[in-house]
Amino acid sequence: MSSERGPWTFDPDAVGNAETDAWASYYRHEWWAFLKAAFAMVHEGFGMGRTRTLQGAYYVLRANQKWAPYPDNDADAAREYMRRFYALVLRGSDHGLDPAEAARREVDWWRLHREHQYGIVGDEEPLVDSLVSLYSYVYDVPGDTVREAARQRVLAMEHSDAWVHSGRDLDSPLLAQERAALLASYRALRAAVGS
Repeated sequence: MSSERGPWTFDPDAVGNAETDAWASYYRHEWWAFLKAAFAMVHEGFGMGRTRTLQGAYYVLRANQKWAPYPDNDADAAREYMRRFYALVLRGSDHGLDPAEAARREVDWWRLHREHQYGIVGDEEPLVDSLVSLYSYVYDVPGDTVREAARQRVLAMEHSDAWVHSGRDLDSPLLAQERAALLASYRALRAAVGS
């Protein structure tokens, strides 16, 4: 694996561990801990300098804070913060990604997860498809190459949802299962985009 980090050369274990910490902090509304985990995710996932990484982590934090209230969240504000995040990541890049479209796809899976989480939609396939759509768009790869990464991420969400319903205990084995699924997801994603 290359020693450089970036959207196609990230360390899947570092990103997966940071995201597990971010999810736990999100559901416990521990926003300072979330920001630290988001900083690690952005740093490991995109390899930007410290200032841009902190700015990106802030955008991710604010997007999640706008999304968090249920049922009265602010999806438009969440999308705008994620648009800013993707624009920041792309600054100086020749990648043809549209930050607004990436943000739309990002928040779409958030919506589908919430519907699945609260039993509004029972089938997980729309959520898997939404993640495939995001990954294939952001990484510019065929959807079938990232489907396993999407499936593992949905499995991580199921463990996370069970962890939330069981009381959000940081020592719960459900958190370890969530972490394992996120690591598997990011390993599959790295294999798909790094080839």
